Amino acid sequence: MRKLFLLISLTISLTSFGQETTDDLSKIFRINALNPGLEFELPISKKSTIAINPGIGFHGSYMHLEYDYLVSGVTYYISPFLDLSYKKIYNRTKRQSKGKNLNYNSGNYWGIRLLTNFKEIESKNIYRIDDISFDFGPTWGIQRAYGKMHLLFDVGPVYYFDTKGNSGFFPIMLQLNLGFNAKKW
Repeated sequence: MRKLFLLISLTISLTSFGQETTDDLSKIFRINALNPGLEFELPISKKSTIAINPGIGFHGSYMHLEYDYLVSGVTYYISPFLDLSYKKIYNRTKRQSKGKNLNYNSGNYWGIRLLTNFKEIESKNIYRIDDISFDFGPTWGIQRAYGKMHLLFDVGPVYYFDTKGNSGFFPIMLQLNLGFNAKKW
């Protein structure tokens, strides 16, 4: 009887200390390196998250949002940003059935992204009409976790505008992000 009790106790304790694999989405705090930022991803349903990512990054200007676009050509600048995105992760069940990694909300997604760019810190040949501009549009992307490392890639068209009423459409906006998954709960 004592051996049976010991065996059951040992089994229960080992099971409780083992890592659980779950298909539930997690709250995640990550530190992004490519466009430096601090991102917080929060689940809002079983398959959806909202990500908030403030940081400082490298951005390109759109022709309707700067003076003398034809004279200066394609221009880039460094500025603070706030990136808000909704992600509907659609293939987690399939990934789980194939034994693929689900950690840190790994999966393919479609979503909506709002990127706000503020006054540039550094620029050489850019003359923006307004210090604040917005990019808004649908996205399709992937995000993966490799241990604690994070990879995100997404693509989609954007409608861009500023606070002075200037606007336009750009057919493809790409995002590539590499970072570190600092905390999950």
